[in-house]
Amino acid sequence: MAEQATAQIGVTGLAVMGRNLARNLARNGFTVAVHNRSPERTRSLVAEHGDEGTFVPGESMADFVASLERPRAVIVMVKAGAPTDAVIDELVPLLEEGDIIVDCGNAHFADTRRREESLRAQGLHFSGTGVSGGEEGALLGPSIMPGGSEESYAKLGPMFEKIAAHVDGEPCCTHVGPDGAGHFVKMVHNGIEYADMQLIAEAYDLLRSGLGAKPAEIAEIFRDWNGGELESFLIEITADVLAHTDAATGRAFVDVVQDRAEQKGTGRWTVQSALDLGIPITGIAEATFARSLSGHVDQREAARRAFPDAGEAWQVADRDAFVEDVRRALLASKIVAYAQGFDHIRAGSQEFNWDIDLGGTATIWRGGCIIRARFLNRIREAYDEQPDLPTLLVAPYFAEAVAAGVPSWRRVVADAARAGVPTPAFSSSLAYFDALRAERLPAALIQGLRDNFGAHTYQRVDREGSFHTTWAGDKTESPA
Repeated sequence: MAEQATAQIGVTGLAVMGRNLARNLARNGFTVAVHNRSPERTRSLVAEHGDEGTFVPGESMADFVASLERPRAVIVMVKAGAPTDAVIDELVPLLEEGDIIVDCGNAHFADTRRREESLRAQGLHFSGTGVSGGEEGALLGPSIMPGGSEESYAKLGPMFEKIAAHVDGEPCCTHVGPDGAGHFVKMVHNGIEYADMQLIAEAYDLLRSGLGAKPAEIAEIFRDWNGGELESFLIEITADVLAHTDAATGRAFVDVVQDRAEQKGTGRWTVQSALDLGIPITGIAEATFARSLSGHVDQREAARRAFPDAGEAWQVADRDAFVEDVRRALLASKIVAYAQGFDHIRAGSQEFNWDIDLGGTATIWRGGCIIRARFLNRIREAYDEQPDLPTLLVAPYFAEAVAAGVPSWRRVVADAARAGVPTPAFSSSLAYFDALRAERLPAALIQGLRDNFGAHTYQRVDREGSFHTTWAGDKTESPA
């Protein structure tokens, strides 16, 4: 048993992410208590990395908690759902009023809100904290999105801000807001990540289909793009993946990987939440559905047999012009994805009274996280200049970039449709853009139909109030 309370923070759950987060804290000068359900993992961490800083191993949960200075701060790094609840239930009897439990996993924000409310009633703080950057980010500096009380951030903030990634001297960490705000923002981050990856994959597919280019050639195109407005972590690693050769076969790595994309649920949560809030995140939704479709192997095989020649031959006359069209279309579609994501965060913040700083969110995504990109600085500037910006699309920098890309966007989507190359995220993003800027939408007809079959009423353009037409009778109109 620990002789005295010396650790400033603890980590229980020492799989790769928990292990690396504990190492990051220790490397930055913090004394870290470490615990795992299987003590062998605790011992191996200390044996292999004990020279990186000060670790206080705990064989039992009681030893682990006893080694922590008050107010105690315990990071839980186990699987979301029931395993997280089980660890919390084990911790609570060992803690005292004012202590803090921190969930740094990918929990659903509704679970975080439930846990925070329950623990608050017991005098404990609960911080649902989003952490992005994968295994490397956890060790070298992630983007950190803590939720929970101001009191808990007073303890956690100095530590998290020190271990986070830093850009221009600023930490990629800020107190996002109360209860589930941190995990909500991390969820939307992952939704944008889904859209970003789908758009990149569609751009690759367009270049390969239109140019007949090999993956290594397309890798060079992405490397070139990464030197301009599209500069981002995902564009950078796309070039790495496309340039990679499979050692076993000598073929392009991307050609030996099965074309079935998996998912862990955060994209689905994002879409479900957006539906509940009434926010159209069409690019994120199509990216999520595209992953689902990729896994329906039997349906895909049946459709290939039934429709073998459903597209036209694709012939690109000007290679450079086509590459530039795809680049511009990719940039415009990515802007739509980020705009929709920030709309979603704003709606969640309003619904749950979180008061999330949108510009601040862009700031902490500039480094460490998977969707870090050059234009996040522009997003921060846009919301700093106009906090009530109706949509990111109309901020001057983004409006100019999208407007410049519209002709290319339309050509790419039209050419892909004719050739039978699926571009669900490109196409839905363009449709969203056109719907947003349309003077009048066909929703008027939908309202008429709803009133006809269900007496759901409608509103008129020329006077106030709701109305109903007696469609099955004399078609007279009356106020509802």
